[in-house]
Amino acid sequence: MVVNNGTTQTTQRKADPNAEYLTQLEKSLRSYEDCVAYLPNQVYIGNMTPEELEGYALPWYEQKALGAQRKGKYGEIMPEDEFIGMMKICDVFDLVKLEAGFSADLKEKLGQHALIDASQLEVFDKPSKEAELRKLIDKEHAEPIYYLGKMVGCIKAAHDFDESLSAHVIFENIVSKASCVLSILHLMDQTDVAKDEIAYVIECSEEACGDMNQRGGGNFAKAAAEIAGLTNATGCDVRGFCAGPTHALLQAASLVKAGLFKYVVVAAGGSTAKLGMNGKDHVKKGMPALEDCVAGFAILVGENDGISPEINTDILGRHTVGTGSSPQAVISSLTAAALEKAGLKLTDVDKYSVEMQNPDITKPAGAGNVPEANYKMIGALAAMRGEIQKAELADFVKKHGMVGWAPTQGHIPSGVPYMGFARQDILEGKISRAMFIGKGSLFLGRMTNLFDGVSFVLQQNSGKGQSEAVSEETVKKLIAQSLKDFAGHLLQE
Repeated sequence: MVVNNGTTQTTQRKADPNAEYLTQLEKSLRSYEDCVAYLPNQVYIGNMTPEELEGYALPWYEQKALGAQRKGKYGEIMPEDEFIGMMKICDVFDLVKLEAGFSADLKEKLGQHALIDASQLEVFDKPSKEAELRKLIDKEHAEPIYYLGKMVGCIKAAHDFDESLSAHVIFENIVSKASCVLSILHLMDQTDVAKDEIAYVIECSEEACGDMNQRGGGNFAKAAAEIAGLTNATGCDVRGFCAGPTHALLQAASLVKAGLFKYVVVAAGGSTAKLGMNGKDHVKKGMPALEDCVAGFAILVGENDGISPEINTDILGRHTVGTGSSPQAVISSLTAAALEKAGLKLTDVDKYSVEMQNPDITKPAGAGNVPEANYKMIGALAAMRGEIQKAELADFVKKHGMVGWAPTQGHIPSGVPYMGFARQDILEGKISRAMFIGKGSLFLGRMTNLFDGVSFVLQQNSGKGQSEAVSEETVKKLIAQSLKDFAGHLLQE
């Protein structure tokens, strides 16, 4: 998908199909095993912590995580062939066509996956012949699906002349939906909440599904909930470029606090468009094409149980229409201004989760170390406000910041990758307060020159607003989960 579906590559192929970059890219692709052993990927699925990653010097792609595993505390790294199978499972309009041998292999592999229901494997019982696939690709503008350089299927256009339903757009959307579904399945597998208790789903990726009359009408949320088995859920899509997940989490917290829903899932799939986005710089420098993973995430927001970390809806950072676009104005509106209203200083936040972009990817592309730059701006603001001395700036960055580890897929690195770690760190008493900051480039849509951003604080449970005492059963469940996590950590050690 890096070669055939990433925007950098597809536009290059249109401009010059014989470009040296495209030839060199093929030689720069990593194996699945290398992706699993990649240190930031192991952090993303919870097998390593950000603090552990910080102990490794850049470049990380030259090193491998010892004992790297496909599955982790927060998810898995699924091989591309199995993910293509997930795309087929998520296809409800028979648009994904797979070759017979490949389809049979997928049925066997996904049949062993703990989160895939046996009934979902029936989609692999009606494969396509190669001649049919060729006809769809050559005559009907279907988008080919390749695996290890071989054509193994295709995705049909959903309409003869509607560009919003072209095979290319359908390909992007099904990939986003499949990665969202897989994330939700992992989330539900790791919580005691039953699927039928989920009342609302908010999907916050950067894709848009619809037709020529309503190009972004949606609804990825219900589409993913349907496949994931959340039969009692409704929901909608929220869009805000990279700030989308933070907007979605604020809406989820508000819906739950208002009593409309007991549980809300916030989820997002990844983007094929951003695969190999900085590939030209990576290949030019003799590096692997590091942007080779489609990511997704899912977060459960539930009623206050008196123990779990809570989203403090009284501390909200907002980049308003009148804020301005200077870095100082943006950071101030999202951090200091919100904290000051609550009587807090910038130093009262233990950890800031910003744009957690992986510097292994961004630095060679000339974008620098994005998280570090954000932390320096927050630290500089603290110095300007007299909350720290200028000489303490480096210490502020180290104490309140983290290294980045998330794939460069826009909304994916925007604050949320730290959510699972923050929850665990708060429960274990390592920190008491973390601020999540989402920022978005609204000007990319050419409708406004404005920037965007929102932020919120996740904190130790205050115990406020509880209608009844925490049940003994809830306490037992939380203790059991903590013991399970601790045992898992010991096994990893």
